[in-house]
Amino acid sequence: MDVLVVGANGQVARHLLTKLKELGHSPVAMIRKEEQAEELLKLGAARTVVADLEGDISAAFAGVEAVIFAAGSGGHTGADKTILIDLWGAIKTIDEAEKHGIKRFVMLSSMGTVDPDKSDRIRHYLVAKKLADDHLKWSGLDYTIVRPGSLTNDPALGKIKLEPEIKVRDNTITREDVAIVLANVVEREQTIHKTFEILNGDTPIVDALDALE
Repeated sequence: MDVLVVGANGQVARHLLTKLKELGHSPVAMIRKEEQAEELLKLGAARTVVADLEGDISAAFAGVEAVIFAAGSGGHTGADKTILIDLWGAIKTIDEAEKHGIKRFVMLSSMGTVDPDKSDRIRHYLVAKKLADDHLKWSGLDYTIVRPGSLTNDPALGKIKLEPEIKVRDNTITREDVAIVLANVVEREQTIHKTFEILNGDTPIVDALDALE
C-alpha cells in the first residue's frame, strides 16, 4: 500500500518509514521542509511530499491508500502549537482523508487520553489528543487508534502489553516498538475500529495484534 506518514520527520515516524518498507509498503513521507527529504528517503520513504499542517495539506493525499498520523508539536512548544498540530492538524488530516476517499487511517495518540483530567502537567496535550481521537471515531474512516505510554529511545524489544486501557502503568515503550505496531496495524482488519494502549511487555507484537477481536 502507498501509506502517507504525516509528521514523517518525527522520532517515531522515522522508525516507521523503515518498518513500513520492510513490510512491503511504499511510505509517502509528508514533511514541512524540502531539505528533510534526502534523509527520509534513505530511511525508507518511497517519496516525499512537502505540506505544512498549519496550511493547505490537500496535495499530500494524491495516490494514497492509507494514512498514519504521527505528527506532534513536541514537548518544547506551548499550548498554541498543541492546538494547531495535535488537534487541528489531526482534524484536517482526517477530513482530507475522507475527501479523498481514503478509508484506512491509523492515529498515533497517547496513553492518558481516556481521562485527561487526571494529569495537570500535560492536560492540554491529552485533551487535544482526545478530541482528535473522538473526531476520528465519529468519521466514516476505518480507523485504529494506538496509545503508547512513556517513550524511550532504547532498541526495540519486539514485545508489548496491549489492552484497551492499561491500569497498571509500570513500564515504558520504545519508539521503535511503537513504529513496529503502527506498521503492522495497517493491513490487519481485526484492528479496524479499535483503540488500545501499549507498553513494552511479554507478548510478541504480531501475536498481541492478532489476538484482537
